[in-house]
Amino acid sequence: MSDERRLAVLRAIVEDYVATREPVGSKVLVERHSLGVSPATIRNDMAVLEEEGYIAQPHTSAGRVPTDKGYRAFVDRIATVKPLSPAERRAISTLLDDATDLDDVLTRTVRALAHLTRQVAVVQYPSLSRATVRHVELVPLGGPRMLLVLITDSGRVEQRTVEVTSEVPDELVARMRAALGVAAAGRRLSDVVAVLPSLPETFAPADRDVVRAVLRALEDSLSAEREERVVLAGTANLARSGLDFPQSISPVLEAIEEQVVLLRLLGEMAEDTGAGTGGVAVRIGRELAHERLTETSVVTSGYASGGQVVAHLGVLGPTRMDYPTTMAAVRAVARYVSRMIGG
Repeated sequence: MSDERRLAVLRAIVEDYVATREPVGSKVLVERHSLGVSPATIRNDMAVLEEEGYIAQPHTSAGRVPTDKGYRAFVDRIATVKPLSPAERRAISTLLDDATDLDDVLTRTVRALAHLTRQVAVVQYPSLSRATVRHVELVPLGGPRMLLVLITDSGRVEQRTVEVTSEVPDELVARMRAALGVAAAGRRLSDVVAVLPSLPETFAPADRDVVRAVLRALEDSLSAEREERVVLAGTANLARSGLDFPQSISPVLEAIEEQVVLLRLLGEMAEDTGAGTGGVAVRIGRELAHERLTETSVVTSGYASGGQVVAHLGVLGPTRMDYPTTMAAVRAVARYVSRMIGG
């Protein structure tokens, strides 16, 4: 669609429909927008937009509503994502600044996104399988017990208690700590797993059972956390948008309860980010290729650690969404999380 006037008419229809949830007629467009043309010209433009599939007439209403194609044309012409207001930036800071660890950061993040956008917010945990070890610590707890602590470059902290048959000398704890540091620090977790089996052979035979117990705890922590995870907030926001789902909201609610569906969407949309919108990806309606989500849109962005994207976050809501504001919130929160975890 190359006609700039018709694009202006489409933009006005999208903005009015998002704001009111009411089909938009030519009379309303003339009253609310300075389009610089007569009502008859606007009606002609609307007829062309409808013929080309950008707007549709619901039921017998005199007004029109945007289609998925119309929303896509609108989103594709958002050249830059607007910045958040000072009040919105303060809200993010207030919600996130006191976070204590990665779990806390992501829990607060998803609440902040849901609050800012009034949609369902989803945040993906960084995958341990792609992470790099920042530090391994082994702490004696007294008697035959030790605490193994693994810290990754994404800020994730994993802890495991190691129990053996007798008290472990401090000297052996220090040697194991040093050996784990040499074997693991700065390496990807997949590489660490590959070198662990040979580690016991570097210790005296009498100490190897203790070393193997520590390594089992480390391997258990890695395997337990290797699955991808997401955290959700704001499902009630979706329920309050029930009128935007003329068929039924139930399939949408069922889909977002399935983490595998959300993880697949985040993974697929990771390929979309960056195209002229500040690293924000948008999929609308049937573009999601999921039959239960054809009446929704998803907006996502990646967050980084060490300059590398480690996971994604975003929001899901009805296609009747305030796209500019939602895109701005998703981008701002992703950048804030990146700064918090060392991006």
